[in-house]
Amino acid sequence: MAQAATKIGVVGLGTMGANLVLNIASHGFGTTGFDPVPDKVADLAKAVGGIGGSYVSVGSLSEMVQAIEAPRIVLMMVPAGPIVDQQIEALTPLLSKGDIIVDAGNTDFNDTIRRTKALEGSGLLYCGIGVSGGELGARYGASIMAGGPPEAYAILEPILSAIAARHEGEPCVAYLGTDGAGNFVKTIHNGIEYADMQMIAEIYGIMRDGLNLDNAAMSKIFSRWNEGGLQSYLIEITGVVLAEKDPETGKDLVDLIVDSAGQKGTGRWAVIEAQKLGAGATTLEAAVSARSISSRLQERAQAAEVYAGLTATQPEFAGDDAGIAELEAALETAKIIAYAQGFAVMQTASKDYGWELPLGTIARIWRAGCIIRSRFLDDIAAGYDKGSVANLLLAPDFVERVSKGEGALRRTVSRATLAGLPVPALSAALAYFDDYRRARGTANLTQGQRDLFGAHTFQRTDREGTFHHKWPAV
Repeated sequence: MAQAATKIGVVGLGTMGANLVLNIASHGFGTTGFDPVPDKVADLAKAVGGIGGSYVSVGSLSEMVQAIEAPRIVLMMVPAGPIVDQQIEALTPLLSKGDIIVDAGNTDFNDTIRRTKALEGSGLLYCGIGVSGGELGARYGASIMAGGPPEAYAILEPILSAIAARHEGEPCVAYLGTDGAGNFVKTIHNGIEYADMQMIAEIYGIMRDGLNLDNAAMSKIFSRWNEGGLQSYLIEITGVVLAEKDPETGKDLVDLIVDSAGQKGTGRWAVIEAQKLGAGATTLEAAVSARSISSRLQERAQAAEVYAGLTATQPEFAGDDAGIAELEAALETAKIIAYAQGFAVMQTASKDYGWELPLGTIARIWRAGCIIRSRFLDDIAAGYDKGSVANLLLAPDFVERVSKGEGALRRTVSRATLAGLPVPALSAALAYFDDYRRARGTANLTQGQRDLFGAHTFQRTDREGTFHHKWPAV
C-alpha cells in the first residue's frame, strides 16, 4: 500500500490526464495517478520516470487517497457527464473534511453548480476549473480558469500557477469566482474559439473560391497576417495547415480533408447560455450552426445539384495588395465584434450568478496556453483596465478600430453574398454591429404585434409606465 507522500492525485490517465501528471510531476509536486485501465497506469509510470518526477502508481481510488497528504487534492480528468458524478460518489466516503475534489474536464457549469450544492455540509471542497490548450497545454502549460471556494483555490494556487502557461513570465491562471465560474468562462472561451475559426474559414473560402488562390499563396498571406494585428495561434496554424503536404500522395493535405467539422458540445453550450441570459452572441451562434450544416454532406450534395442552375454575381474581390489588405481588415473587425459578444455574455453571467468575473484578467490568462491566444487579448485587457464598459464596442480604442474597419467588413460581406459565397459568421458580426449602433430599431413594431395577439403590453416613448392598447379585431 502506498505511503502518504504525494501532494495531489489525478483520476483519469487518458491523453489530457496523463499530460497533466507529467506537467505537475515535472514541477516537483509529488503526484499519484489512478485509472481503471492498468496499462494507462503502467505507461504513465514509465513516462514520469523518464522526467525524474515524483510519482506513485496505485490500483484503486482507496490507495490513491491514502497516498496523498492532507488536505488531499484529487483532480478528475474524466469525460463530462455521469462519469464525473460516479467518481464523486466513489471518492466522497474516502475523503475527509477539508479535502478538495477538482473537476478539470470540459464540464457544463450547470453541473458544477449542482455538484457544489450536493456536497454542501460534507466538509469537502469542490472546484470546477477550465483547462484550455489541448494535449500540449496540459503537458507544458495551459490557460487555467479556476472556480470554487476561495479557500480551496488558496491551496491549489501553487500547483496551478506552476503548471500554467506563461505570458511574459506571468502565469495564465486566475481565480474567477465560486461554483461554476471557471467552467462557464471555459465554455465561453470555446464559443469564441468556434467563431474565430469560422471567420477564418470564411476568409479562406473567399480566397479559394472568390480569388482562385492556391494553398501556397494563401499560406503565405496568413503567415504574413500573423505578424500584424491578427497575430494569434489560430492564424499561425492556418498558415501551417494550408502549407502541409500529404506524405502519401504529395498533394495539399487540406484538399484531401472532408469538409465536415466536428464539435464536442462546448460551443453549443456557449450559445445556449447566451440565449438563456438574453445576451446576444450571434456570431458564436452562426459558427455553431455552420458546423452543424457542414456535417450534412449528402444533403448539401443534393442541394448543389437541384440548385445548380442558379447563377451568382461574378466575384468582385481583388487579389492585389489592397484587396488582400481589405480582407485582413474585415477579419480583424469581425474578430473584435465576436469577442465583444463573448465578453458581453460573461459580463451578463457575472451579474446574474454573482461571480464578479474579472474580465480584464480573463483576457490576460488567455494570452498563452489556450487556443485563442493572441496579441489582440492585450488590447482587450487594456480596454477593461481603462474603466468599466458595458460592451467592448463602447471602449474608446475599439470604437476607433471598428470605425476604421467596418467599411472593409461591409464590402467583404456584400461581395461574398452577391457571389454566393457563404459567410455566416462575418455576416452575423456585421449585423450585430449595425443593430447595436442603431439608436432606434424596429422592435417597436414587434412589441405592437405582441400586444395585439397576446396582450403582452409595451412601453411608450412619451410617458412612463406599461401599457396595453385595445387593437382592432383581426
